[in-house]
Amino acid sequence: MRALVVFVAVFVGLMASLDASQQVELNAGDPDGTTLLHRAVDRDDGKEVSALLRAGANAKASNRYGITPLWLACLNGNVAIIEALLKAGADPNTATPEGETVLMAAARTGKVDAVRALLVRGANVNAKEGWRGQTALMWAAAEGHPRVIQVLIESGADIHARSTGGFTALLFAARDGQLPAVRTLLDAGASLTDSLPARRRGTSGDTPAEPPLGGLNAFLLASGSAHYELAAFLLSRGADPNAAPQGWTALHQVSWVRKAGVAGSNNPAPEGSGNLSSLDFVRTLAHKGADLDAHVTRRPPAGITSLNFSGGTPFLLAARTADFELMRLLVELGADPLLPNEDKTSPLMVAAGVGTSSPGEDPGTEPEVLEAVKLALALGNDINAVDQNGETAMHGAAYKHVPSVAQFLAEKGAQIEIWNQPNKKGYTPLRISEGIQRGMNVVSHAPTAAAIRSILSTTGRSEALQ
Repeated sequence: MRALVVFVAVFVGLMASLDASQQVELNAGDPDGTTLLHRAVDRDDGKEVSALLRAGANAKASNRYGITPLWLACLNGNVAIIEALLKAGADPNTATPEGETVLMAAARTGKVDAVRALLVRGANVNAKEGWRGQTALMWAAAEGHPRVIQVLIESGADIHARSTGGFTALLFAARDGQLPAVRTLLDAGASLTDSLPARRRGTSGDTPAEPPLGGLNAFLLASGSAHYELAAFLLSRGADPNAAPQGWTALHQVSWVRKAGVAGSNNPAPEGSGNLSSLDFVRTLAHKGADLDAHVTRRPPAGITSLNFSGGTPFLLAARTADFELMRLLVELGADPLLPNEDKTSPLMVAAGVGTSSPGEDPGTEPEVLEAVKLALALGNDINAVDQNGETAMHGAAYKHVPSVAQFLAEKGAQIEIWNQPNKKGYTPLRISEGIQRGMNVVSHAPTAAAIRSILSTTGRSEALQ
């Protein structure tokens, strides 16, 4: 009943006459500490907020989660409510228990006038939240609010500040594909050469499928997230198309971004942004002087695989994912389709499946693999080549579980005397297809085993090496 009296009093403007017990009730919260003022602000009800404040509502009230009315007002961006709360004593530097200030809340939602109102009242423009050490500028950059970025910088925001993970505002904007934000930051003096600090492999959070990101700059963060229009913009501003701080270039990167597969990290391919396709981005890279035959010098974040990436070219990596469209384009642009990795594993072997760890999960369907194998062979790859691990293209077909590829290789002249030999692990293609230990599982594929047996039997090799 008393709550009803309070509400009636609010709306008829009689709160000034409430006794002390009613004032206490006005600021009493729900079990989680949410007050009437919280609810009015959350509804963006300016009239009720004004009435509650006139009646003595506590503008600094905080619920169980550390959320104040001012924080909610900053999410809504209602400047009139923000100013009313500040006038009533709300702290412009209020923060949640994790350190997220009200300025950060306003910045990430893009409310320019709200940001200005807080700054005028003394909000700390360079405050960092306690969990990741991020600033309001970083939040505005990541969410893509160039006008907020400009206001924050004009008010003294440190454009070179770094989070605990080493990200600057520019790196956040590039990773998240915020082209207008990137342009604003660069125009304001952000460094195109900003990069994530080097980090020792094996640090918490790293996996074989996802090595650390240390050394990556805005350009590689953008291209690795499929923000190709933004990456092309950065090239126009002077980014190095051959930058390889992690041991691989943007051209290599395109292969696993276009076709991620699900082996290893189980992360889907990035959604990306912009109006530039991945293949047009490759053309842009070539036009800007990218080395079409650049060699990988360090394992990239391309999923779980037994393939040795060292020495791998963009063409070889495209073959790994059976990306025949990318393979064709690279050759059209001048890439050498015959260059192997440092194990002398050829693009044909890789296209067929050498290096496959998780058949069915690694990128490349059987029809795609067959198309990539046909292309690699047509471009001059030796069908009977053997790499330093004793692997052949037929071994690859067995690893990949692609019987149609095994049959195609046989039809095109793959010599049994060469491929029907054990590799360095002691496995022939038939043995691989019949089942070998992969991790904790024994993986076999009856259709591929049947295809290889058929090939052997039609040539009088019924007693194949096991």
